[in-house]
Amino acid sequence: MAQIICRDLAIGYEGKTAVQNINLSVKKGDYLCVIGENGAGKSTFMKTLLGLLPPVSGKIEFYDGLKKNEIGYLPQQTEVQKDFPASVREIVLSGCQNHLGFWPFYRTKEKNYAEDMMKKLQITHLSKRCYRELSGGQQQRVLLARALCATRKILLLDEPTNYLDEEHITWLKRYLQDYENAFILISHDIPFLNEVVNIIYHMENQELNRYVGDYDHFQEVYAVKKAQLEAAYRRQQQEISELKDFVARNKARVSTRNMAMSRQKKLDKMDVIELAAEKPKPEFKFRYGRTPGKMLFETKDLVIGYDEPLSKPLNFQMERGHKIAIVGTNGIGKTTFLKSVLGLIPAISGECELGENLQIGYFEQEVKGENKTTCIEELWQEFPSFTQYEVRSALAKCGLTTKHIESQVRVLSGGEQAKVRLCKLVNRDTNLLILDEPTNHLDVDAKESLKKALQEYKGSILLICHEPEFYQDVVNEVWDMSKWTTKIF
Repeated sequence: MAQIICRDLAIGYEGKTAVQNINLSVKKGDYLCVIGENGAGKSTFMKTLLGLLPPVSGKIEFYDGLKKNEIGYLPQQTEVQKDFPASVREIVLSGCQNHLGFWPFYRTKEKNYAEDMMKKLQITHLSKRCYRELSGGQQQRVLLARALCATRKILLLDEPTNYLDEEHITWLKRYLQDYENAFILISHDIPFLNEVVNIIYHMENQELNRYVGDYDHFQEVYAVKKAQLEAAYRRQQQEISELKDFVARNKARVSTRNMAMSRQKKLDKMDVIELAAEKPKPEFKFRYGRTPGKMLFETKDLVIGYDEPLSKPLNFQMERGHKIAIVGTNGIGKTTFLKSVLGLIPAISGECELGENLQIGYFEQEVKGENKTTCIEELWQEFPSFTQYEVRSALAKCGLTTKHIESQVRVLSGGEQAKVRLCKLVNRDTNLLILDEPTNHLDVDAKESLKKALQEYKGSILLICHEPEFYQDVVNEVWDMSKWTTKIF
C-alpha cells in the first residue's frame, strides 16, 4: 500500500516553478533516489513533501496511517545549522520529540534509542560537545543520527554522504540495505546509489521520470530513450517538411487544393516532438602559473589543533609535481592541517615553511556567511578587469545558466555555489591547488569534469576527499591522517 502519493504536483521556490506534473507513489520497501543536475529542484521537492515549502499546485496525500512526524529528514547543512549552539546529545535526542505526543519529557525509551544511534555512528564521545565546534563530517553524523531517531516509516536524505568519511559511508550503505521501510534519497555518489536504490526518479527539463533499477541501469535505459526520441524527432521533421512543401506547391491549384488542405489539417493536428535544449556541461580547466621551487612546503614538528593537540609532531615534505590525497576519519584534523599549512590558523607548536614562487589556489570546504551578491558581482570582485561578457562566459563554462548567473549566490543550490567558487579558482594562475572536499554537492557531470581537469593540471595538488573513485585516478600519493592523530575513537 502506498504511503505517499503525489498527484499533478508542481513545485517551486520564490514564486518560480521548478518541476511540474509530478505523479508518484512511495510504498514500503521502495528505495528511491531523485537525481538531476544541480539546481533542478531536488531539494525543493523534498522540502515540499515535508510541508516546509508550499506546492505551486497539485496534491500530496499520506496513506497507511503515515504522519509527517513519522518521517526522518536529513537536510543539506545550512549556515544556521552549522552554528547551532546546542550539544550533540540535545540535537540527536530532539529527533525523538515527535514520538512523545503530549508527554513533555523524554522517557527512558527515547534516551536509550538516542544513545544507541550515537553509538552506531561513533559520536558518543562527542555527546557533551557543542555542535558548532565539530568538523563538517562530525556534524553530518549528528544530523544523520537525529534523522534516524525521528523516523518510523520513511526516511528523506538529502546528500547524506557529503562530508562523511569512507567508514561511515559504508555504515550508512549497510543500514539502508537492511532498512525495512521506504526512503527517498538525493545523491550524486554513484557507487553509493548503485548499492542501495531500486527506483530512480530523474529530474530534467521541469519533468520527473521514473526508472526501475539502479543508476547504471538508468543510464542504459535513458540513453536508449534519448536515442529513440531523437530518431522520432528527425522522422517527424522530415514529414513536416514534406507536408509543408506539398501544401505550398498545391494550395493555389483548383485540382489539388483539397489534397493540400487535407495535409494542412494533418499538420495542424500533429503533436510536434520537441527536443530539450542542451544545457551547458561544466568545463573546468585550471591555469598553470609560474614554476615554483622544488620544495612546496615543509613541516617541522608541526602540531595542529585549536584548544588541544589534534596530531603528533608532523614532519612532512611536499615537492613540486606531487598530487596528494589526505584521507582519514571525520574530526581527526584534515581541514585543520590544510589551514595550518596555509597559515590561516596558528599551530600549537612547530612550524610550516612554504617554498618560493608559490601561487596557491584554495578551495575551502564551506564558506561562512550568507552571500547576497549576484554571481556576476561575485566574480567581478575577484576579477575587476573582466568585461561583463568575460564574466558571463566564465560562469557559463562552469555549467551555470543565465538564470543562475543573474541570481544571488545565497539562493543557489549547494552544487551551484560550489561551481561559482570553482569558477574563481580556474580563472586564476596557480601552481598548487589545495582542495578541501571539492566534490561535495557537485552533480555527476561536474564531478567528471573536475576530475579530468585535475588529471590534466600541470601543477601540484593537496586534496581532502572521501571518494576513492574520484581521487584514485588523480593523485600519486595518499596520506592517511589516522596514523598521526592523537584522537582516539
